[in-house]
Amino acid sequence: MIQKTLIVAALLCGGATSAQPYARLEGDTLRLGNVLIERSFVWNDGDLMTASLTDKAAGVTRRTEGLRPDFVLGKARGAGGVLETVPVAASAHAPAYLLARVTYALGPVEVRREYRIYEQVPAIACDTWLRGTLAAAPDGSDVSAADRKNIESEADMASQAVSKAVLDQLSFKGKHWHGKAVEFRDVTDWRNNLVHVEDFISFHKTGWRGNLLFLRDGVDGGGLFFLKEAPCSSVQLHYGGSDFTTDFGRFQAVGLGIGPEDVSPDGWTRLYGCVTGVFGAGEGAALKALRSYQKTVRTAEEMVMMNTWGDRSQDAKVDEAFCLAELEKAARLGITHFQIDDGWQSGRSPNSKSAGGSFKDIWVNPDYWVPDPVKYPRGLGPIVERARELGIEVGLWFNPSVQDDFADWSRDAAALVALYRQYGIRVFKIDGLQIPSRKAEENLRRLLDTVRAETGDAVLFDLDVTAGRRTGYHYFGEYGNIFLENRYTDWGNYYPYQTLRNLWQLARYVPAERLQVEFLNPWRNAGRYPSDDPFAPSRYRFDDLFALTMAAQPLAWMEASNLPEEAFSLGGLVRDYRRVMADFHAGVILPVGAEPDGRAWTGFQSMTGERDGYLLIYREQSSAPDDAVPTWLPEGARVRLVPVLGEGKRRVAHVGADGAVRFHLSRENAFVLYRYTLQP
Repeated sequence: MIQKTLIVAALLCGGATSAQPYARLEGDTLRLGNVLIERSFVWNDGDLMTASLTDKAAGVTRRTEGLRPDFVLGKARGAGGVLETVPVAASAHAPAYLLARVTYALGPVEVRREYRIYEQVPAIACDTWLRGTLAAAPDGSDVSAADRKNIESEADMASQAVSKAVLDQLSFKGKHWHGKAVEFRDVTDWRNNLVHVEDFISFHKTGWRGNLLFLRDGVDGGGLFFLKEAPCSSVQLHYGGSDFTTDFGRFQAVGLGIGPEDVSPDGWTRLYGCVTGVFGAGEGAALKALRSYQKTVRTAEEMVMMNTWGDRSQDAKVDEAFCLAELEKAARLGITHFQIDDGWQSGRSPNSKSAGGSFKDIWVNPDYWVPDPVKYPRGLGPIVERARELGIEVGLWFNPSVQDDFADWSRDAAALVALYRQYGIRVFKIDGLQIPSRKAEENLRRLLDTVRAETGDAVLFDLDVTAGRRTGYHYFGEYGNIFLENRYTDWGNYYPYQTLRNLWQLARYVPAERLQVEFLNPWRNAGRYPSDDPFAPSRYRFDDLFALTMAAQPLAWMEASNLPEEAFSLGGLVRDYRRVMADFHAGVILPVGAEPDGRAWTGFQSMTGERDGYLLIYREQSSAPDDAVPTWLPEGARVRLVPVLGEGKRRVAHVGADGAVRFHLSRENAFVLYRYTLQP
């Protein structure tokens, strides 16, 4: 029999300050929290049952109605609970946190729940692992309301409100809960509408798709959210049709992402994660609460990257002479990172201009990930050295071996580590992923974790979400950035306002600074767009195209050698942007204005403090030279605006209803970046 124990680090003993995260087992009550949130549980021998959730900033405690285990896996009762608490030190890419690990048994299955508690974050994350024997598939199916029995009694309602597998759940009183479920879509080669929102009032048991569920009590105005840390709904493993269920005041995160074959006594199997947070009045409070957690996952690393694949030469041009010439021109543009895409390696991929390439069984060629000796007779050394002299860092494209669920993950990891050790390359675009099984996901994690460990956590991965079954926007965030989309003037599918729209929609729920967003050469392929198309790239100035990406990590998706001489004046803007980009990205970045449609006044606000930040405003092809743009500023305030980039004048403005501030831009497709400060 496993004995209940409590291991508490000295840091968390009586001398700890109230601002520090804590995990305390007091009799049969476990309390997890910090200065902003507390979640209390009935210990229940480790099979935790939430008793209350407290929003300390608002002074609101919600007590659970009807105690039941938070994590459900069939009908087994928990036993043998153990609690450990471990302070986790800050790393180069993430802040410190307290880890509270609860381990217990559900029949033949061991469960490990690890709660991550950060300072000054009104949310607590939970990661779950299983070990043992799972006799049947977890019930993740979503039964249509049309197939349920009609309700003639309270017993009918209760009988149809039971889930057999639940990742996390809360249950509060009240029948006036307003909800918002947010579903995300990747596979961006095929999709250009990436966010779908469902607003609802919670009624009888209903399933909702999405990685995010916001809930607000219609009586007192307070709220809470669930963030399901998983791929997008359409590509999750063992998906049952929904990610959340709501039943009046009872809320569940469902869909574990496993089948019986994924769980064994030989090792721990990781499930999808779930984060629970609280917030006060207003949508802004909800989004700031979410973002405060999201910014703990990984600190943004600033870059203005150039990747030449956007001009569709594929691997036909890349060689030593080409890269050296590109570096000289990239430096003139103010580029910080030059990434060599597919074609630098000795092996040939299926995206090669030459026939016969493959992503399968690549280790038949042990030199697949060695620089092509014909294209790079001196290896990558001369390119890396010249880049360093120009103040540019070189990155590479890499496609892990996809066959047999990444069975060759250790060889892939060794190849990446070798490139780091030989050349100092530490930024890799990870492409071509297919994650069809839990085993594939675990092997991919082993690959990435091994590289991080072997390089002292120096490596950053740009995870491509353009095709296949991949990680989406809320999973694997600890590894780096998200390469958002491929768009090409060659195919006439690059429209600047649509790229801005994708960023604008995602930025409400995803940290914009984690997204790589492209701008292209507008002089190329002008003839592939109709001459009367008002939104063709050639209608935009080059500076304005770059400005559309500034809330994200700008990606010059082009060959610099194809640019006309006039394009290199962009370098002044890029260098000025680089002076403020870290401060701009450090804030909570949310969209402002209208949704981009080619003719809107739109933009972003970065809230770096309670009273200051940045406003990045775009006038698309609007006929009005000025407009009142809704922001997240408080109504009635006076705000001082100091221009940083683009077209603008220093002034003090009045904030109207809905946070509206009036801006003036003298021409269409212009922009301005202001630093703002609220006045006393």
